[in-house]
Amino acid sequence: MVSKKAWIVAVDMGYGHQRAAYPLKDIAYDRIITANSDKLIIPKEKKRWARAKWFYEGISRFSSFPLIGKLFFTIYDMFQHIPRFYPFRDLSIPNYATLYVDALVKNDLGKSVCDYVKDKKIPFVSTFFLPAIAAAHQGVKRVYCITTDSDINRAWVPKNPKTKIKYFASCERVAKRLKEYGVPKKNIFLTGFPLPKENLGGKGLKILKKDLGNRLLKLDPNKIYLSRYREHIKRHLGKKNIKNRCDRLLTITFAVGGAGAQRKTAKLMLQSLKRRILKKQISINLVAGIRLEIKSYFEKIIKELGLERELGKRINILTGVNKKDYFEKFNECLHCTDILWTKPSELVFYTALGIPIIMTPPLGAHEYYNKRWIEQMGSGFTQMDPRYVNEWLFDWINKGVLAESAWEGFMEAPKFGTYEIEDILFKKGKFKNP
Repeated sequence: MVSKKAWIVAVDMGYGHQRAAYPLKDIAYDRIITANSDKLIIPKEKKRWARAKWFYEGISRFSSFPLIGKLFFTIYDMFQHIPRFYPFRDLSIPNYATLYVDALVKNDLGKSVCDYVKDKKIPFVSTFFLPAIAAAHQGVKRVYCITTDSDINRAWVPKNPKTKIKYFASCERVAKRLKEYGVPKKNIFLTGFPLPKENLGGKGLKILKKDLGNRLLKLDPNKIYLSRYREHIKRHLGKKNIKNRCDRLLTITFAVGGAGAQRKTAKLMLQSLKRRILKKQISINLVAGIRLEIKSYFEKIIKELGLERELGKRINILTGVNKKDYFEKFNECLHCTDILWTKPSELVFYTALGIPIIMTPPLGAHEYYNKRWIEQMGSGFTQMDPRYVNEWLFDWINKGVLAESAWEGFMEAPKFGTYEIEDILFKKGKFKNP
């Protein structure tokens, strides 16, 4: 029924904005629209989006080069600047990024999507600020925007913050930040980041609890944390999910960024863990996403390390033919993932699935705040020297540290974003604005 459908709009820049849209695929009218590359976008507008994507991903890759690469990224990051949070104050005055977005929208960037959706009187939900701002400017009704980091730049809010756009805030800090930027309280909903339903299992979290029961065994082989908090864990997971045995290997999933800036860490990690892989003590998933050059790079280093016989057994490379295919495979992979090693992108919110996260160095202001958010929660750790992961990682595991961080993520991070967004869109129940 159209009454239970919405326009779901994302952009193709890295993975974050499309990853946020994917869990809402069940309510997407016709399909999830990619605002910068969908077939409905006119060629002139598509070229303008392509330049922006090339610049964003090029800067991300270039940032790994010493000196000049870091200089270029520092200049670019000034555009993404997020002001200090305290003291709480009025930050509604537009900054340069806001004025730039305003100029783009007034020059009809995003108009193709807006023209396409106007005939259907259903909610318009964007996981990126520009399509949402464009929709409000073009007169689209019922416009919503999902934030995808733990703090946001002023550019997420229009020049006039008191427009009709309603925001689904990914965390409490973002909800407060939106108020600082001048968004009326009535237009802010604290939902949390939308997580995939196939990893949740309904509002009762049936699948999540089963996966976490298995994961805790692998993360705490000496039962240090489990024995101390057994009753507490049983109360929240249910007796049937408290396991005494899990036959699979301890599994690390290493997910590089869409631009591939952190892929070299994978070689150092594999080199350090080689002996444990050969002894069948650990399994590694290397996530290449949809980038064939990263897949080739992984295959090359696996061969260089003499681990080619492990490929498809204790080392797996995860790729997709497109982003939808990739997200499906990635979410399936998470069922048997014990540790997620990634940059502090939108994936920090996946700690709510009861997964401890090890982070590569942040790239940009939003990743810095994502890193701080998950570290304060106690479910994320900055990577130590990957050349010695064989030592520091297993110190953490043997002491039950990662089991504790998995539990903190499950208990503290918002888990119900997907369901709450759907309920708000279709007016199921009452919701209090933060």
